[in-house]
Amino acid sequence: MAVTVRLPGVLRDAVGGQTRLSAAGSTLRDVVADIERRHPGFRERVLDESGEIRSYVNVYIGDADARGSGGAGAAVPDGAEVMVIPAMAGGRG
Repeated sequence: MAVTVRLPGVLRDAVGGQTRLSAAGSTLRDVVADIERRHPGFRERVLDESGEIRSYVNVYIGDADARGSGGAGAAVPDGAEVMVIPAMAGGRG
């Protein structure tokens, strides 16, 4: 199952500067593992030690938040677009 993964600038350094990747997998965890095989270190930027989506990372499969669809175990349909968006913090308080 091939999917497209879109990444913001903050994660592009983990994948050689690419903005879009093609990946395979039937779950989000599988897709991340596929990218990890080609770009070691990517997994730890997206998933925590227990294999779940890090608290400061938002992942969308199509228009749906992956957390509401099973987290890292969420199904990723063939041809889907996955967006990985780390939360931004900062600013003036």
